[in-house]
Amino acid sequence: MIRTVAETGSTNADMLAAARAGAPEGDWLRAERQSGGKGRAGRSWQSPAGNLYASTIVRLRSGDPEAPGLALVAGVALEEVATAWLAKDALRLKWPNDLLAGDAKLAGILLERVGDAVVIGMGVNLGVAPEALDRATTSLVELGGSAPDPAAFIEDLAAAFARWLDRWRAEGLEPVRKRWIERAHPIGTALAASAAEGRIEGLFDGLDPDGTLRLRRADGRIERINAGDIFLL
Repeated sequence: MIRTVAETGSTNADMLAAARAGAPEGDWLRAERQSGGKGRAGRSWQSPAGNLYASTIVRLRSGDPEAPGLALVAGVALEEVATAWLAKDALRLKWPNDLLAGDAKLAGILLERVGDAVVIGMGVNLGVAPEALDRATTSLVELGGSAPDPAAFIEDLAAAFARWLDRWRAEGLEPVRKRWIERAHPIGTALAASAAEGRIEGLFDGLDPDGTLRLRRADGRIERINAGDIFLL
């Protein structure tokens, strides 16, 4: 079920509350505007009208793969739909949760968990590229696409996410990981990671089977990044 509201503080916050109250897997909430949208690490995210702001719930089941893999599930579904709407191959995934055109951010993903529920929020710049203090942004319209209807876009996104979620459950993370790598920046792309131990620079070397980012240092050592911000160099 997809429910739409004119405005809310945050679709993720609303769906976390819904999950605590027993809302089922597959429910979606879309807001035409958000007054308190946020990204990773609590960063503020502008939410002007005309873009997509939506969240859904996944209920973890016995036997499911590890929950962090849902970030890759969301990423491949989002890239698939955005590329179809753009009608050209211009988008690339960046670990752990961004969809880029060049070095400009088109979309982001935020996962939050309560109990057995994982709430997955997705924000996509369909018609408007909001100003951001620390990064370039773009929109599907700026990239040459027509102005998508958010209500139609989310129908496609919900269907794609359901398909990839089913594959994740039936086949494990591997097909999702493989697709993610295919749609990411090329192997060998120079990256910097801002991790707990400080800044680490290296070349993108794919993902481990569990979805951990691999960075190849200048001396050939592989650094494995489980959390942190990643920047293209």
